[in-house]
Amino acid sequence: MERRDLLKMIAAATGLAFVGGEAWAAGPVAKTAAAAKPLFGAGDIMLLDEIAETILPRTNTPGAKDAGCGAQMAVMVQDCYDAKQQALFVAGLAALQATCKQQYQRDFLQLTAAERTALLTQLDKDASARNAAIASNDSTNVSNRKGDASLEPHYFTLLKQLSIFVFFTSKVGATEVLRYVAVPGRYDGAMPYKKGDKAWAT
Repeated sequence: MERRDLLKMIAAATGLAFVGGEAWAAGPVAKTAAAAKPLFGAGDIMLLDEIAETILPRTNTPGAKDAGCGAQMAVMVQDCYDAKQQALFVAGLAALQATCKQQYQRDFLQLTAAERTALLTQLDKDASARNAAIASNDSTNVSNRKGDASLEPHYFTLLKQLSIFVFFTSKVGATEVLRYVAVPGRYDGAMPYKKGDKAWAT
């Protein structure tokens, strides 16, 4: 799967262009002294792993934890998000934990698999509604978007986008979930295809 196709898939799955994607086009985000400090500790990375695993669980193929998504998500936020996006992501993790305590009286890591899925499903619905509002505002009154906190992406959108992106660009995702053929390799212009075959990794 080419990176461009992956970004299109992420946008389709979340209703919003990949947050932080401008870093791929313009180069790394300039670092400030504050940004040099790690944003995430070991506990945060464990939480990110479990969130990503709930979104992309292990089935007959590896899941997000098998790919070490949590640690790589932390690196992506640290290196590819600007200060505003980083603040939104960090605040989002705190908001997710607060929602857990309000609904279940426990942290996310203490929830059952069914409770985790139910919580993230609801957050995904909330994020979809927010993203639809952002898209609607973009098409009708772009000038009002700047500085309007109600038009910031829902934090779950960032979590879902990063989970998908990191997983499918990892070695595990590319070689054990997608079909992978090393390049350069033999050219075959008539490769047989059966309905249901996995997509190709590139």
